[in-house]
Formats: sequence, C-alpha cells, structure tokens
Amino acid sequence: MHALKLTQIGNSLGLILPKEVLTRLKLEKGDTVFVTETPDGVAVTLYDPTFEEQMDAARTIMKKRRAALHELAK
Repeated sequence: MHALKLTQIGNSLGLILPKEVLTRLKLEKGDTVFVTETPDGVAVTLYDPTFEEQMDAARTIMKKRRAALHELAK
C-alpha cells in the first residue's frame, strides 16, 4: 500500500504515482487508467469496464450471427 498526497496541478488536483507503482502496472506517460468505485473504496486499473461490456455484447452477436458474418467476410 502507498499513501499518496493530492498535489496542485494547474487548476486541478492530482496524484503522483511512485515509480514502483508505475512499473508494477506497466504504465508510461500518456497511458489511460480507469478509476472505478468498489465495495471497498476505489480502484485504479488499466481495465475499462465499459469496453468489456461492449465486447461481451459483440461476442454474443458474433456467436448468434456467425453464418452471416462468415458470408460477409468472403
């Protein structure tokens, strides 16, 4: 666990992640992270829950319409 302090960045507030955290998450400058609420508080991850929901819907459609997609691929 790392204790982080909020820092003034322009007109906003931000957190500066320690190098160890950046290395563990394989983050680099310009990467996007997602903050989601959990029953235990908040989580910072590389995982986009909205994208996963969209991919689940796409997989369902692709499975249901496999023959049509196969014909379109020709």
